[in-house]
Amino acid sequence: MVLPVVAIVGRPNVGKSTLFNRIINERLAIVEDKPGVTRDRNYAQAAWLGRKFDVIDTGGITWEDGKIEEEIRAQAEIAIEEADVIVMLTSVVNGVTDLDEKVAQLLYRTKKPVILAVNKADNPEQRANIYDFYSLGLGDPVPVSSSHGTGIGDLLDKIVSEFPQDIDRKDDDVISFSMIGRPNVGKSSIVNKLLGEKRVIVANQEGTTRDAVDTPFVADDTKFKLIDTAGIRRRGKVYEKTEKYSVLRAMSAIERSDVVCLVLDASTGIREQDKHVAGYAHEAGRGIIILVNKWDLPEKNSTSAKDFEKVIRQEFQYLDYAPILFVSAKTGQRIDQIPKMVKKVYKNQNQRIQSSVLNDLLLEASKLVPTPLVKGKRLRVYYMTQVKTDPPTFVVFVNDPELMHFSYQRFLINQLRENFDFTGTPIKIIPRRRK
Repeated sequence: MVLPVVAIVGRPNVGKSTLFNRIINERLAIVEDKPGVTRDRNYAQAAWLGRKFDVIDTGGITWEDGKIEEEIRAQAEIAIEEADVIVMLTSVVNGVTDLDEKVAQLLYRTKKPVILAVNKADNPEQRANIYDFYSLGLGDPVPVSSSHGTGIGDLLDKIVSEFPQDIDRKDDDVISFSMIGRPNVGKSSIVNKLLGEKRVIVANQEGTTRDAVDTPFVADDTKFKLIDTAGIRRRGKVYEKTEKYSVLRAMSAIERSDVVCLVLDASTGIREQDKHVAGYAHEAGRGIIILVNKWDLPEKNSTSAKDFEKVIRQEFQYLDYAPILFVSAKTGQRIDQIPKMVKKVYKNQNQRIQSSVLNDLLLEASKLVPTPLVKGKRLRVYYMTQVKTDPPTFVVFVNDPELMHFSYQRFLINQLRENFDFTGTPIKIIPRRRK
């Protein structure tokens, strides 16, 4: 599902990160009362009135000479380019400044919905001083106080009203999957071999693919849409505008994917960047397949595949549900198995189990392993029901959710995997008190 994107932009020290934290309802962005603290974009998901959307927090835009100022401005411009709705944040404390006017001029050219929010309007007197901001030519200003939370609901109402109407529609007959991974692991080469033609640029140079390319195709009478993403680098290592843009594109591709293929390089082994990349997909709750590319390069013996798989399981313990496929884009080895594996994971990701079957499973599980005793109080599990798919999510009704230790949750997840085929998909269990 494609989510709308909201970018918060403005000059330094108007409270963008505080507003960002308020909208996502958690303290994620660094907040400090001095200019220039936020030097990069922060991404998070938020929801209002049942609508989910992505929020981008940006550094303060300036036109001063200097590498850092230029980089901050470039990142803000990328966020503006990617956004569906832009919130320009100003401050009632300083009134309309020359920088505000320059930022407004930058936003005029976007031809996108721009909502003007005036921050630090903490009391009625300050809210009465917002009328000067009409001079920016961005319509009715919305007075808010990010620190106190006043006016945030009105701002969110206005944001949601500007969302494109068809942005989150999905074709249920098409399985979408993407290739993710650090640069130069061979994602584009796999795409080209899979499609039988050169659809994306391939070069032995990091960062060749700068954008995400959606390609529909049919395999085994099934419709697929393949999303090839630019390589993801660790945020602290990425400086070029094009590379920063590719990270945002890759995050968007993961959101639009039903299944994600994590591509590793057999010739270089596993790096920390691989774990960061995998974390994005895992946190998004996507079905995951691990592709070990360039399997034609390393010298092998009868246990090479098992040895490499053992390393993968050690390094990616949280991905113990993900199947592993050893492939070679150069020779075509097992490339034809990718669509079949994607189809299987997609089916598992959308599998629904009847409550009566789940409760039979609970009964057998309690006989196998008794519920834990915590501080003299025993966990009692009454029944289980599946509340959603993609990923499969189960609610377990208990006498006290605090008694549900993560190890027992893990035991129940393992029982689900042993009894049903959930290969490739994460499983979530939510304990709730029985009323």
